Amino acid sequence: MRIELAKDSIDLGIVTNDAAPLLEFYCDTLGLEPLREVTMPGGTLHFLRCGASTVKIMQVSRPVPAAADGRITATTGYRYWTISVADVAAAVERCTAAGRAVPMPPTELWPGTTAAIVEDPDGNWVEFLESR
Repeated sequence: MRIELAKDSIDLGIVTNDAAPLLEFYCDTLGLEPLREVTMPGGTLHFLRCGASTVKIMQVSRPVPAAADGRITATTGYRYWTISVADVAAAVERCTAAGRAVPMPPTELWPGTTAAIVEDPDGNWVEFLESR
């Protein structure tokens, strides 16, 4: 038996000590749409639309330590997330122009599928995936 889904997408949460650089990256550089902002115990939560999914950026009220570096194999757990795009090279170019690091430039993973990885301002890894 499986769980019954209430929607066909996921919500992804990113915790940060400073939301401003992340909001600039995800909204201004990547073009995610800001939906709303909610103040709650422990901080402020910003909701952004990414296709049918939601990216939630939580700025905590008190500073917390940063996670391990962004390398996928640095530790266990959630290490990166993927945005499917029409043009990986164009997405990487926008990120490079915004000063973001590109740990993995556009690379063909297998015939017809290209991926790249960029770092957000907190060092989280975002993969862009293009399938033809």
